[in-house]
Amino acid sequence: MRFLFPLYSSSSLFSDFSSSPYNSFISSLPLLFSSSHFSPFLSMAPAFEQDPVPQEGETGTETATPHNTNTGNNGGNDGQVGYKSRVTVVGSGNWGSVAAKLIASNTLKLNSFHDEVRMWVFEETLLSGEKLTDVINRTNENVKYLPGIKLGKNVIADPDIHNAVKDANMLVFVTPHQFIDGICKSLIGKVRGDAEAISLIKGMDVKMEGPCMISTLISEQLGINCSVLMWANIANEIAVEKFSEATVGYRDNREIAEQWVQLFNTPYFMVTPFQDVEGVELCGTLKNVVALAAGFVDGLDMGNTTKAAIMRIGLKEMRAFSKLLFSSVRDSTFFESCGVADVLTTCLGGRNRKVAEAFAKSGGKRSFDELEAEMMQGQKLQGVSTAREVYEVLSHRGWLELFPLFATMHEICIGRLPPSAIVEYSEKKSRLSLSEDSTRCC
Repeated sequence: MRFLFPLYSSSSLFSDFSSSPYNSFISSLPLLFSSSHFSPFLSMAPAFEQDPVPQEGETGTETATPHNTNTGNNGGNDGQVGYKSRVTVVGSGNWGSVAAKLIASNTLKLNSFHDEVRMWVFEETLLSGEKLTDVINRTNENVKYLPGIKLGKNVIADPDIHNAVKDANMLVFVTPHQFIDGICKSLIGKVRGDAEAISLIKGMDVKMEGPCMISTLISEQLGINCSVLMWANIANEIAVEKFSEATVGYRDNREIAEQWVQLFNTPYFMVTPFQDVEGVELCGTLKNVVALAAGFVDGLDMGNTTKAAIMRIGLKEMRAFSKLLFSSVRDSTFFESCGVADVLTTCLGGRNRKVAEAFAKSGGKRSFDELEAEMMQGQKLQGVSTAREVYEVLSHRGWLELFPLFATMHEICIGRLPPSAIVEYSEKKSRLSLSEDSTRCC
């Protein structure tokens, strides 16, 4: 069996992992499948941070255009003594409910926040005939998307999105990424001008003029600053308070980032601010495509050695793709929780991996739509749509041959190639030397 993927030698885009101190970690990926190796890795984590995080007021390396000027409003405090921020979670699926639980536990302890946390719920009628919002407010539990977990008595489910956001100056967006454009359009003129937003959404919006990150879409449509929160964990595990980490990606204002850290950080959910919005967000977006590849490997019983190789190649393509889109993306971002840790977590236990495994076991004869409806209980996969969006970007910009894993993933998902193509040999050759400056592709 021969691999589809070239080894990417001597390249400014792909070579840093093999020519840096990170090499020892990347080469040890197969060992990490044993849980006993995670604890020593965690203790080593600080060694991977090479560049100091620029503090507020310092000059960073970012070249991406800021999308909003509301970065100095201190969470909308209006300069009032005793002002308390109000938080609304826009979304109530599996992760939206976990986010509400985390936030609600902290607003009760923080004097700078109102206790109440509003959670917008897309109204559904349950099999019992009851409305989902009524059941959440009566039982303090999202019985459809996070059963068995109490959210906190200060979480209020609201089916009216305009009412849910009207008083909030801190908005948490956590919906399937294919719905966010419509949601934002419905909120134009409905949110406070001094509001701050954070996106937990993993995906991108591909337009004719090019890809648009979800945080950018929120900022541009609503006229407010938007940070991002990406993580290396499974929602149901965080719901039962298993230890994990997450990364807040922020653009300019460290103080706002620290407020988001305050809202989400708990003894079991450790949150770190990091000044690289695009890098953090792209990590959370692209890892779902790599997770599909890992699922194909599992479904074809190729073993952990092959899976580790696919994960390594996926991580390299994530980094290269991110840096081609945004030259401001920092290498060290990929060694935060949002990067390599999220790839590991999602490839070992995420929903995208799980459904991709079932797809491969069927020989590609059952569609992802069918499997999603059967296995996800109303939740949405992100990997398949993201694979399509990435493919569109690669095709439009002439980059398909630079990213054989990403290109192949979409073709498998739509049935053009069988799942086994994930490791089959291809005569594809890069038309652009990977040693050239990445800006030539942009």
